[in-house]
Parts: sequence; C-alpha cells; structure tokens
Amino acid sequence: MKIGSLHLKHKLLLAPMAGITDLACRLIMRPFGIGLAFSEMVSANGLVLGGEATKDLLISVPEDRPLGIQLFGENPEILAEACRRIEEHCDVIDINMGCPVKKVVRSGAGSALLKNPARAAGIVAAMRKATSRPLTVKIRAGWDQACINFLEIAHIAEQEGADAVTLHPRTRSQGFSGCADWTLIATLKQQIKIPVIGSGDVFTPRDALRMLEETGCDAVMLGRGCYGNPWLAGQILDLLGGKVPHAPTTQERCEIALLHMDTFLRHNSERKTVLDMRKHLCWYARGLSGAAQFRAAVNKVEQLEELRSVVKQFFRNAEPPAEVS
Repeated sequence: MKIGSLHLKHKLLLAPMAGITDLACRLIMRPFGIGLAFSEMVSANGLVLGGEATKDLLISVPEDRPLGIQLFGENPEILAEACRRIEEHCDVIDINMGCPVKKVVRSGAGSALLKNPARAAGIVAAMRKATSRPLTVKIRAGWDQACINFLEIAHIAEQEGADAVTLHPRTRSQGFSGCADWTLIATLKQQIKIPVIGSGDVFTPRDALRMLEETGCDAVMLGRGCYGNPWLAGQILDLLGGKVPHAPTTQERCEIALLHMDTFLRHNSERKTVLDMRKHLCWYARGLSGAAQFRAAVNKVEQLEELRSVVKQFFRNAEPPAEVS
C-alpha cells in the first residue's frame, strides 16, 4: 500500500476517532498489524487560534509512526496554516469531510463540506500548497439520500492534489445507522486513479476480506470494530495469509487491557486514566460472561489500584471466549 511517497507495511489503517485514538490506543493497536494509525481529529481553528488543549492531541513518540493527523475546519487559509504547523509531527495529513456531529457541521466543517464542493476544492488546494506530506481526504456518501455526491467530491480531491480518498459509504443523515453500502466504494475505485480506502462495518476478519474482494479498494480502515479488540488487525492478516484467526484468551485480554491502562497512565494523570479507561475496559470485556456486572463495577471505581484489581478479578473468573467466526 502506497499513499503518495509513503509506503505502508500493511493495508490496514486505524481510523481517526474522537475520544478513542489517542496515543495509548495507537500504541496498543500497532503491534497487531496496523500499517498507518490516525490521531483523533484535530480542530484547525483550535490549533492555529486556540490554546494548549488542541496541541495535546498531537502528542506522540517515535514508535508511533507512521502517523496520520486528521484536521477539520472550514477555512482554507487556517487549514493551510495548520498543515504547516503539524507536518513535522506526522507522515500523512487528512482532511475530515465526513464527520456528522452537529457541532462540527454547524461550523461548516466535516460533512457540511459535502454540500459545498467549491469550498471543498479550495480547502484541498490550499492544504496541498501548504505541505509536501501525503494528503488524504475522508468523505461520506453524501449529505442525505437526495444528495449522494461522493464521486464529485472525490474527483475534486483528486484534481486538487490529494493522494488518497477514504470513503465511509453512509450519508451524513444516516450517522452510523443502517448498513454501509460497500458498492459505493467499488464505484469510487473504478472512477478515480488515486488509492481508495474503504471504511464502514468492518467488525470481523471476514468483513475486511469481503470488503477487499467486493470493492477492490486499496486498503481497509478499521474503526468501531477495534473497540476493545486490537486483535482484529492481526486476525485479518492471518486470514489474508491463509491462516485460521483465533480469538484472544481471557488472559490475553486481561494483559492487553492492563497494558493499555498503563500506557495511558504514562502520558496522563491517574484521575484522567481512571475516567478515560472505563470505556476501553468495558469493551475489552464485551462478549464474556459477567460483562454487564463488570461494566457496572468499573464505572463506579474512582482509584487506579482498585480499577486494576477489578480488572484482574473479572478476567480471572470470566468464561473463555468463542473462536473467531
């Protein structure tokens, strides 16, 4: 897999996910076979006009490469300046044109840009001039069923110098409801020459294999399927290599959950670690016996050592998971 001048070892990408793909999450995911990991989406306005809180999203370490940073915004000049400020921190820069969150859309950013092709073109052109880093664009199928214009936006991205396009084939109005229409990814692959990255509804290894086979996309972007499941990437690579993917044991789940927590703690306070890790720990327990009781217990814990104790006790007593389907 190649994006511009960047060669990737694997065709599996970790999606930019707000509140999820922080440094600790990326470091946990990488050893399992992620070719490129993206940061949480970063506000260009916050980066250029704001304070330190936005800059915290750029925190990284040498082993966190190759790294993509996703920007969102509506002003071409500010986005261009944001590119100049972050290019030393990453290997790929992505512009978000698909986020359906109301706060983002109201500002004219994210999926709102699907309704403004001229502004989208100006943004990609300005960012392309501002950086020599590979530039990608993440889009949705369109604003709603009456406005399916992913082909128009993708052609604009290609013409203005983008090196790849990621398509999540749902509309903005769908959010994450319904099913992702992978036929749109196949259509896009046939219509543009730059790489196409498929995104949406990859929850199992066979989902990834089907997406590659059915759409011809150049790479698969993993999102919600990785919640509490960093093994997904390795399972996909096993399946692509003709091997039988296996589910992690309860002991392996426990070890990675604790490692995730300790990795997060290296870059954050104990209080923030307890609060932010709750959701991840609940995902690690998903599908195991007693998971509901574990979630209830975890969400009441206030101290780090107590949290560790609850995690160890749960996984020690949980039933072994089923094999990967």
